[in-house]
Amino acid sequence: MRIAYGFGGVASGIKDNGFSYFLLLFYTQVIGVDARLVGLAITLGLVVDALIDPVIGYWSDNLHSRWGRRHPLMYGAVLPVAALYFMLWNPPTGWSDGALFAYVLGLGVLIRVAMTLYEIPSAALVPELTEDYDQRSTLISLRTFFGWVGGTLAAVMMFGAIFPAFSTPAIPNGQFNRDAYRLYGMIASGAMLVAILVTSLGTHRRIPFLKAPPPARRKSLRTIIGEIIETLSNRSFLALFITMAFGLIASGVAASLSFYINIYFWGFSSAQIALLTTGILLSAVIGGTLAPLVTRKLGKRRGAIIVGLVAFLGAPMPIMLRLLGLLPEGSTGGVYWFVLVTAVLDVGLIITFQILAASMVADLVEQAELRTGRRSEGVFVASSTLLGKVVQGLGVTIASLVLTVAGLKAGADPSQVSPETLWRLGAIYVPTVLALWMAMLFALSFYKLTRSDHEANLAELAARRNAA
Repeated sequence: MRIAYGFGGVASGIKDNGFSYFLLLFYTQVIGVDARLVGLAITLGLVVDALIDPVIGYWSDNLHSRWGRRHPLMYGAVLPVAALYFMLWNPPTGWSDGALFAYVLGLGVLIRVAMTLYEIPSAALVPELTEDYDQRSTLISLRTFFGWVGGTLAAVMMFGAIFPAFSTPAIPNGQFNRDAYRLYGMIASGAMLVAILVTSLGTHRRIPFLKAPPPARRKSLRTIIGEIIETLSNRSFLALFITMAFGLIASGVAASLSFYINIYFWGFSSAQIALLTTGILLSAVIGGTLAPLVTRKLGKRRGAIIVGLVAFLGAPMPIMLRLLGLLPEGSTGGVYWFVLVTAVLDVGLIITFQILAASMVADLVEQAELRTGRRSEGVFVASSTLLGKVVQGLGVTIASLVLTVAGLKAGADPSQVSPETLWRLGAIYVPTVLALWMAMLFALSFYKLTRSDHEANLAELAARRNAA
C-alpha cells in the first residue's frame, strides 16, 4: 500500500516539472509569446486555483459516500487531468499573442483545478493512514521521492531523447521544435493518468479504516468559513504557511530559470543537461532516505532548519564563483562536474526540507482536533497550498522580470547572447533566491510543535474517545 500511495506523486511531479521548467520556455522561445504575458497567465491561473483549494479541502473532509471522503474526488480527476494536460502542449497555430494568452490561462486553470481534486484528498490521507510521528515522514518521503523521479524522468526524456530526435536541418536544436512538445504532452498525460489510478486503487482497500466524516448537517457559507478559520487559527500553522509561501516563490524563480541558466549561462548541451537532470534521481534517493533519519535524530523543525541552511547557502555557489571569476570559463571538464555534484547534493537536501515541512503540517491535524473536535486534514492540506500557489505564480513572474532586466530576448540563439547579458542574469538570480530562502527559514523558526507535543496530543485524543 505504501508504494502504491507514494507512486501517485509521479502525477504531481510531471505536472510541476512541466509548469515550472518547460511551460515558460515553450510558449516564449518556441511559440513566440511575450514572456510577460506567459508569466501573467501562469500567475492568474494559480490565483484562481488557490481560491478553489479551501473549497475542495473542506469538501474532502465532509464528503459522505460509500467510497469514503477522499476517493470519489481522486477517481473523478483521472480523465480531465490527462486530456487537459495533453491540450496544453498542443496550442493552435496562427493565433495572436492575446488569444494564446487566453488559451494558456484557461487551460492552466482547468488543469490545476483537476489536479487539485486529486492532490488535496490524496495528500490528506497521510494523517489518516498513520498517526506515528516518524511513519508520516516515511509516507511523505515515498510520495516526494516518486514525485521527483517522475518529474526528473520527464525532463531526462525531453533532453536525452525527444529533443535530439526532433533536431532537423531547419531547427538544429530540438528544444525549439514545437513537435517535440506535442510528443511530450502525449507521453506525460498518459503517465499522469496511470499514476493517479495506481494511488486511488492501491489505497481503496483502506477506505473502511479511514476516518469517517462528521455527521451531515445543513451549513451556511458563514458557518463553513468560520470552521475553516477556527481550524487554521494556530501559530505553528501560520509559521508553516509563511514558510511555504517564501519557499514556493524561491522555487518558482529557480525552476523557471533553471534551463535558462543551464542553456545560456553555463552553455550546456542537451546531452549535458540530460545527465545533469538525471542526477536529480540520486537527489531524490538522498532526500527520501535522509528525511526519515533526520526526523528520528533531530526532530522535524530543528532538522529542517539545519538542512535548509546547508542547502540554500550552497545552491547558488557555482554561479557566484563564476561571477567572481573563481570558476573557469567554459562548460566542459571540471566546471561541468562541479556543477553536477553540487546540484545533486543541494537538491537532495532541498527535497529533505520539503518532506519535513509537509510532515509538520500532518502533525497539526490532531492539535486542531483537540481544539475544534473536527478532523480537518483536507483543510490543512488545501490551506497550506493556497498561498503557496499564489506566490509560486509570483515566482514565475519574477523569473520573467529577471529575463527582461537581464536583456535575454525570446528566441535568442545561445551562441549570440553577450557576456554582459549572461553576467546580469547570474547577478540578479543569486541574491533574489538567497533572500527568499533566508526569509523562509526565519518564518520556520516560529513553528513550535515537537515530537513530545504530538504524542501528548494523541494521548489526550485517546483519553477523550475512551471517556466518550
